[in-house]
Amino acid sequence: MPSSWLTYIFVYVLVCDGVVAQLENRVVFLFNTFQNVNVHENETVQAVVSRIPLDVAFITLQFHTQHSNATLSYTRMPGLGLSLTAVDSGLLSPLIPGQTKLSWFLLAPDGDSVAGTGVILPYTSSDPVPGACNLEFDLDIDPNIYLHYNLFETTIRFAPANIGYSRGSNPPACDTEVGENARWRLRYDIYQYFLPESDLSEQSLIISIQSVANVQTMREHGKRLMTLSSSDKTEVVFSSIPGQGVIYSVIVRDPVLNTSSSYIPVHTYACSFSSTLDGCDTLGKISTRIFFTIAGLAGLFVCFFGHRFFKCELFCMGFGFAAFLFFILITRTTKLDYDIRLTLTAVIGVVGGVILVMSWWRFGSVMSCVVTVGLMLGFLISSIVFFTPVGDIQVFRSNVVFWVTFSCIVVVVLLFFVRWPREGNITTCGVAGAYAVVLAVNAYIYTSLSYITLNILKRFLNDNFSKAFTDVPFQDIDFIMITVWVVLGVSGIVLQLYRERTRPFFPPSPYLMWLQERERRKTNVLDPSHHTSSLPSRLLARARQLTGRRESAGERTPLLL
Repeated sequence: MPSSWLTYIFVYVLVCDGVVAQLENRVVFLFNTFQNVNVHENETVQAVVSRIPLDVAFITLQFHTQHSNATLSYTRMPGLGLSLTAVDSGLLSPLIPGQTKLSWFLLAPDGDSVAGTGVILPYTSSDPVPGACNLEFDLDIDPNIYLHYNLFETTIRFAPANIGYSRGSNPPACDTEVGENARWRLRYDIYQYFLPESDLSEQSLIISIQSVANVQTMREHGKRLMTLSSSDKTEVVFSSIPGQGVIYSVIVRDPVLNTSSSYIPVHTYACSFSSTLDGCDTLGKISTRIFFTIAGLAGLFVCFFGHRFFKCELFCMGFGFAAFLFFILITRTTKLDYDIRLTLTAVIGVVGGVILVMSWWRFGSVMSCVVTVGLMLGFLISSIVFFTPVGDIQVFRSNVVFWVTFSCIVVVVLLFFVRWPREGNITTCGVAGAYAVVLAVNAYIYTSLSYITLNILKRFLNDNFSKAFTDVPFQDIDFIMITVWVVLGVSGIVLQLYRERTRPFFPPSPYLMWLQERERRKTNVLDPSHHTSSLPSRLLARARQLTGRRESAGERTPLLL
């Protein structure tokens, strides 16, 4: 008898000290207290909570791992409709009158040990019941959020909730008519929480999960993106950010009783921890780094010297314009490997740059070339506008409204170019050149500023991307890169405007200058060059010099025709 009392005291001390209370395949939980749990291979761990207050009507258990699946089950032997296997899993158990103790079971389904953190949250009869009106998923009452991601978008889905009910009573019907006394009065707040940038550690995830697991902490630390009514589809789409940890949660509210409950939060990095190719640890491809490093060096040159070296600027702008359009085309029409597509994109970009330079060299039309440059700046400014919260306004979910507005902003920038072509060209050199430097840095250190143009690229490539929320994290590195972008851009613009203030607006076309020189020689008989051959002057002078030497030596010089 004394030994059993000592065991209870020992367990109590461990729990009160916040230490994992895991003894012989049994874990004792306290409400709202996280427990770190290890589930070994071929082992079943029983999760137990006792001394449940009588005013608690239902309880949720949630268990989170970084990337390994764990199974939560109502019974020792998992079965369909009685268990769930996922990285972020949870179960909801309604209580019966007089019940003060409850248990669940944790298993490692993949044959390997699983380590994670779990918590048990209590709710009263006035709180909404998450997932109680489930008709889509396997569990009878399913408080889980189901997440799916690809390169472009991340989608979450969840089952509708029901209004709360007391122990032992029948739950309200889910299919009743719309009214204030049914589930239709409930509202669903969608929350998002970003993990620290470029941090893929398990410790960072566990700390973040613990800080947003319940209603109060998610409201304090998370960001509410939108609110759904009970008549809306319980599905939300977000823009994928590979390598960036994100936690999504849904809080269901009862506006009549002013109560709320939390679904089981889910997390994603929009990449795989198990893939040896394109995994979370190998996101920075060598080909991408080479491509954007060269682009960043070229952008730095254009930022400060683009207008002075006009042909180099035209080549860089033509390269970017052609490469962007070709990458969209080849991605939508083919299934080629990424490295092959990037190589072909670089080749077509070079061709585009050469064509733009040659068109200016041959025809001398500065305005036609500046229009291309203006499109680049217009595209960048329009992308910046939709990178702000403006891009998540509901009206821009329509592709027609989005692209019409996007195009109008580009046209307005082009009108600026028509009125002030030199100033517009120098502004493009500063803004676009500095942004190329930002993209080069992003190839090595993640920054959210790359999504200024990447979100537009995704919208070009994915027809369903218009439904996605494009919110991205803004952390220390992003503010540093904004400062770098602004300083480089302003410095480049001011320097070029000052240096070019006394020069012609644009350099003349070499081909037109050659035509004018040839015409002058034909018509100006007083010009000595009118009576000379078309050989370059240096070669002609050299020939005369050699001829004079030979004649002085008594040699006969043959006539060169």
